[in-house]
Amino acid sequence: MPSSKRKHAGIERELVRALTWACETAKSEIAGFEWLTHRVDYERLADSLVVTWVFDSDASMNAALASQDKQRMQALTQAAFDDVGISVSTIAVHVEFDSEERCNAQHGGDWVARLNSRQRAGGRHGKGH
Repeated sequence: MPSSKRKHAGIERELVRALTWACETAKSEIAGFEWLTHRVDYERLADSLVVTWVFDSDASMNAALASQDKQRMQALTQAAFDDVGISVSTIAVHVEFDSEERCNAQHGGDWVARLNSRQRAGGRHGKGH
């Protein structure tokens, strides 16, 4: 395996570990939150990394976004990035929110198609955590 691919694989493992911790923490704290995933282009890591927080319904998502839960999810994302050594200037640019309800209505429940259609990052989509 070439050195850059090995390095990217190592960062991916650490990122998945850190985001899994964030996900499990949020599941116990935030009503309606179900899972998260990430997208990244490792050639543009800090610019392209986006974490999508997924809720069971639009109502749950909207309630969380109207409360301190939004800042909590951003803080958990920032902590995961910090843990891996990824520095970003504004965490809000790297965090987005979505719902199972919206994916079902707009993409027939196909998360791969949904995330690919939203691919601001220009990178591949990560695994759910």
